[in-house]
Amino acid sequence: MPPGFQGLREDLPLRVYTRHMPHWRQQGATYYVTFRLADSIPESRRHELERLKADWERRNPPPRDKAALEALARMIFERVEYWLDQGEGSCMLKEPRFAQRVDESLHHFHGDRYELGASVVMPNHVHCIVRPLQPIDGDLEDIIGSWKSYTARRINADLGLSDALWQDESYDRILRDGEHLWNSIQYLGRNPEKAGLPPAACRLWINPEWERLGWKFVS
Repeated sequence: MPPGFQGLREDLPLRVYTRHMPHWRQQGATYYVTFRLADSIPESRRHELERLKADWERRNPPPRDKAALEALARMIFERVEYWLDQGEGSCMLKEPRFAQRVDESLHHFHGDRYELGASVVMPNHVHCIVRPLQPIDGDLEDIIGSWKSYTARRINADLGLSDALWQDESYDRILRDGEHLWNSIQYLGRNPEKAGLPPAACRLWINPEWERLGWKFVS
């Protein structure tokens, strides 16, 4: 197991809140995170997702337990992931200099504010595995928000734009255990192929300390 990894623990407090999607927070947890460009999913798809969510809410009235919310999150994740891999929108992260800016932002506070386990920068979205570190441990939103705000400023400055670069809400999920971590690493590593792209077309990275322990991408 990678050092410091903690799966979802039933004996620790769990905070759950919902915006368009449910989010779980637990001290010391490791998260699988996806954030995407603002134009990566067409408006018609967003409306479809809203209809699916509204239908799910009608079929699952409150109170909703953790299992029900996990089912909702999985439904949203699978649908959005499929759409993202279709390569919709500007896909500006195909541009190497922009992908590099995102990659640099992900690594900037690695080992300080958080541990980055793995990451991939796709043409219109980003996946990563990240663990906020003590004593900061604070909100995952702060970490993701810093990545988004820094890269948006730099990329928009390069392009002479002021538009919103990133979709406001990100997808995140606490990794349950070692098996979930392993499967998430492999999903992340295979994302370029799944989207019909060669690995060299995307910035793909795994923590060298994890790789030495056998937690690596398997082709």
